[in-house]
Amino acid sequence: MSRTLPALRAHLDLIPSPLPETPGLVIRDPFRYADAMLVLPPPLIPCLMLFDGAHDEGDLRVVLSRITDTVEVGDIARHLVDTLSGSGFLQDPVFERLRDDRHRAFAAAERREPVHAGSGYPDDPGELREWAARCLAEGPSLPADEGTLVGIAAPHVSPDGGLRSYAAAYGALTPDLGDRTFVILGTSHYGTPGRFGLTRKPFATPFGTTTVDTARIDALIAEGGPSVAAEDYCHAMEHSIEFQVVFLQHLYGAGVRIVPILCGPLGAGVRRPPPARDADTQRFLDTLARVCASPGEVIWVAGIDMAHVGERYGDGIAAFADEGPMKDVAVQDIARCERITAGDADGFWTLIDVDGEGDPLSWCGSSATYALLAAARPRRGVMRHYEQWNIDPGSVVTFAGMAFYR
Repeated sequence: MSRTLPALRAHLDLIPSPLPETPGLVIRDPFRYADAMLVLPPPLIPCLMLFDGAHDEGDLRVVLSRITDTVEVGDIARHLVDTLSGSGFLQDPVFERLRDDRHRAFAAAERREPVHAGSGYPDDPGELREWAARCLAEGPSLPADEGTLVGIAAPHVSPDGGLRSYAAAYGALTPDLGDRTFVILGTSHYGTPGRFGLTRKPFATPFGTTTVDTARIDALIAEGGPSVAAEDYCHAMEHSIEFQVVFLQHLYGAGVRIVPILCGPLGAGVRRPPPARDADTQRFLDTLARVCASPGEVIWVAGIDMAHVGERYGDGIAAFADEGPMKDVAVQDIARCERITAGDADGFWTLIDVDGEGDPLSWCGSSATYALLAAARPRRGVMRHYEQWNIDPGSVVTFAGMAFYR
């Protein structure tokens, strides 16, 4: 009897190969349980549908026979299964071992290593200093705002793509804030819905290693309830906090004090009640507001991107920044940002979770945004810059730089 094929893991990145000389489907693991990256040739792509936990090796051989027009496909089938398994892409004992090893290593590590140095930003400290200064010089020239600064919202997209919005957000921070604790609310792209990922580990970058406000993190873990995910492994590979740390270190030194929090998906779009009616979510956010309420001690930083539209995101159409349908997206983005800058967390959420079906614009920063509004409770905000960026020729991400005051 043929063995059942293991299921392909959820949350793998599956994207068309960008290299004409190597066509196919790129498979990679955003969790970095294994370092492998596989390009599956076009004829073999339909075989992935069989790795669902229901089909068996006989089904795979039948499909391969049709593709290759030969019955001698045993070696091809074994090679495909072995390659997917050895790369950690299947729900099988190989993956479980890789996952458990990575989780143990992260739990035992003394610091959170710089995962995106050398790709998202320079890995040489001198080059990084020049790069960060050049990025922040791209911001708009804006008059000083009146009021006490509560925090900022910046993108978490690659800084090269969201340069002006990063600069607009960080341009609101003044030199006298270096002794504050920066509570960084990052989007958790692969985190468990309804969970807030915490870690006591300092973040390292080429600039050096941050300080961590362990007293506040300990209080959140002790009092935040079941929504807390302590020493969340997602911190090991997420970029949404790391990019904010780089700019904060550039402004205030390597040892800047932080509270890093990853915000998992919230709301009915992930089969949970809206955050205002989710008791566990509200317990954590109320605890966060209380723990970080000390005036003059805390600045909030949210790492958020907004709409995701186009071919990469399954829309079936090519999208181009600031053109055609993206003009309507801008109108909807601005309407949401008006609720954000009004400090209206629940009004914002009514525009995110449309009729309980989730977000048609696929904002991946909505949970961190809601957390900022619900916990920091700013009286008002200012949209400092808004922009759209073609992340690839047919797909657009939108984002903004904002500042919040009381």
